[in-house]
Amino acid sequence: MKILLITKRIPFPPNSGYPIVVYNTIKGLLQLGADITLFSLNPKKWYTEVEDIYDPIFKQIKYHAADLDVDVNVWSAFFNIFTNESYTVSRYFSDDVARQLENLLRENTFDIIQFEGLFVTPYLDVVKANSHAKLIYRTHNVEYMLLERLSMSEKFLVRRKYLAFLAQRLKAYETDQINRFHQIFVISEPDRQSILRFGCKVPMSVFPVAIDLEKYKIDKSKTSFPTLFHLGAMDWRPNQEGLEWFLDDIWPDIEKLNKDLRFYIAGKNMQKHFFEYDSENLIVEGEVFDAVEFINSKAIMIVPLISGTGMRVKIIEGMAMKKCIIATTTAAEGINCRHGHDILIADTADEFYRSILQCIINPNRWIEIGENARKTVENDHAVHLISTKMLKIYEELVRA
Repeated sequence: MKILLITKRIPFPPNSGYPIVVYNTIKGLLQLGADITLFSLNPKKWYTEVEDIYDPIFKQIKYHAADLDVDVNVWSAFFNIFTNESYTVSRYFSDDVARQLENLLRENTFDIIQFEGLFVTPYLDVVKANSHAKLIYRTHNVEYMLLERLSMSEKFLVRRKYLAFLAQRLKAYETDQINRFHQIFVISEPDRQSILRFGCKVPMSVFPVAIDLEKYKIDKSKTSFPTLFHLGAMDWRPNQEGLEWFLDDIWPDIEKLNKDLRFYIAGKNMQKHFFEYDSENLIVEGEVFDAVEFINSKAIMIVPLISGTGMRVKIIEGMAMKKCIIATTTAAEGINCRHGHDILIADTADEFYRSILQCIINPNRWIEIGENARKTVENDHAVHLISTKMLKIYEELVRA
């Protein structure tokens, strides 16, 4: 089975949500004997030097990278208003990249070509013109909903209106793409329902985030208590927004619960203002070298997202490490979890306060929830299980 994956960024190293999802897909399919080729955009925002990749998985695939600049340009954004294009997506298209992809397709034959997310779909016409492979679109988020939710929470009127405008443009584009593929993979059931409302007529399957459980080794002797932590890419607006809400409206009261309580926040591209909070018990670490080690060393994960779609990979990782997750409904969306069983759901300051208090007073409570969380991940998110189901769909499509 010859498979081409087209990605919006290089998924090495797998250090945040999108790379982890793609990386584990590659790893699982390789274990099942698939022949994998990766064609990755390499935007300046996430630029990766290919020569610096030493991952053994990388050595098992064929690889092509295409550099481009996707940064927002004020003038381009302004003139785009007078077109029918979605500026959010069109920034990812380059004639030079299209030629590189065209050359790859002319020199190689693939059974399956999988588009990893909306931002690589501008290259769909190039693929259709140069390949007879079965085409799959995997949604990592329902992208317009992210912009729509951000617009609703934006305080500044002009920015709010512009985000709403971008969301509508993106929704129109997203809707137009849905029925141009042979199959769609979605991360969660809520995303499947959203895409059905687009008028989707092609087969659709739910594939939650897959993780390699062998990577998540637990050493309870290194876990300090009482500790709270938040881990996430801090250049992603929903993470910033949610953490600001928690620190402004919730943390000041939580901090008073226990003089030994510490709250650690970590993530790449940590914004400057997070270092400026006046709190002795708040430790801002920035990017951490080993996310698994960081998660292992802390007790309770806080995920206060109030916008965003898709499935939070960091929650799945925390569950795999037997952590008690305290998260908003939005953060836990799409994950097969139950409040009070393998997660604690908190949507208000009072609910966060009571959940954290419960864990501090009764440590056995957060330990029990963490144990249940690990079982949930083993049942729903094991990479071999998900890759096997994915390969079966590939085989059915090729035979059809």
